[in-house]
Amino acid sequence: MTPRQLRSTAAGAAPSLAHRRHDGKGRPPNLLAMIRAYDETDQSGVLDVWYRASLVAHPFLSAEFLARERHLIAEEYLPQSETSVYELDGRVVGFVSMVGNEVGGIFVDPELHRRGIGRELLDHVFASRSAMELGVFAKNELARSFYQAYGFEVVGRRVEEDSGEPELRLRISS
Repeated sequence: MTPRQLRSTAAGAAPSLAHRRHDGKGRPPNLLAMIRAYDETDQSGVLDVWYRASLVAHPFLSAEFLARERHLIAEEYLPQSETSVYELDGRVVGFVSMVGNEVGGIFVDPELHRRGIGRELLDHVFASRSAMELGVFAKNELARSFYQAYGFEVVGRRVEEDSGEPELRLRISS
């Protein structure tokens, strides 16, 4: 289901947040999957998912850069953002953080990539917005192909100040 279809079929209806899954996407049967609001007890799980996913998606970033980012995520970004976590049988396996219509970050446990979790997280936040924007490192081909398949389009380019890496600005609207 596309984000636009999701928005039109879910208009006015509150989505079910917890459900049993076995949908052919590699998740074992009878696992409880839930998208829910982040709370402070999730911080360790969120940071673990972020770090392990960053090692896969951002091998071009230094260990020092990742350490600084981890600190900023914990101390500044999470407290300032609207974050939803994807929980699978009581364990945080993904999250998306929003600041208004800006996707501040979306990360999924690398062991669970390509199983629809990232799409479900974006669908969850896009259902309450008419547009979303984000920045993605140009070298992060995994994320770029995910965002393109979701329907995001490149609307700008810049060099990210802290890393010196080229970054693409992406946007999607309903």
